[in-house]
Amino acid sequence: MAREKNALTKYFVAPIPADGSTEPEYNRLAKWISTVTDDSNEESEETGYYDGDGTPETDVISVAKVYTFEGNFDANDPAMAFIATLEFETGENRKIMFKQERTDGSILEGRATVTEPKVTGGEATEYPLFSCAIAWDKKPTVTPPTP
Repeated sequence: MAREKNALTKYFVAPIPADGSTEPEYNRLAKWISTVTDDSNEESEETGYYDGDGTPETDVISVAKVYTFEGNFDANDPAMAFIATLEFETGENRKIMFKQERTDGSILEGRATVTEPKVTGGEATEYPLFSCAIAWDKKPTVTPPTP
């Protein structure tokens, strides 16, 4: 398999449907985005056991998958405009639906939380800053690629 550029990975955001049963109305988060960083966090613990030789084994306790997006803000882009509406929200109002389509065709989707949305700021000679972090609230639903 050939290497594929990161830009071929697609990210989508949407409000959580009010009735909970309809398909989210996703918008692609891509325009003017120059960097997506995987800032995931894992918690693990090490324990040695008597049924072995006492060498500690590592167990992963939790995984928090977080993606940080950076680029320039465009108020006319639906995905960025949606993220901008969350700037002053807290709690449940920061919850969204988040979907990632990977280059192998697999799709990861689920409820997520937006943190640190930034839609302004920077040097006077630059375009407005856009950045945010999006973390799934639990393990996303994974749809494997179609063969």
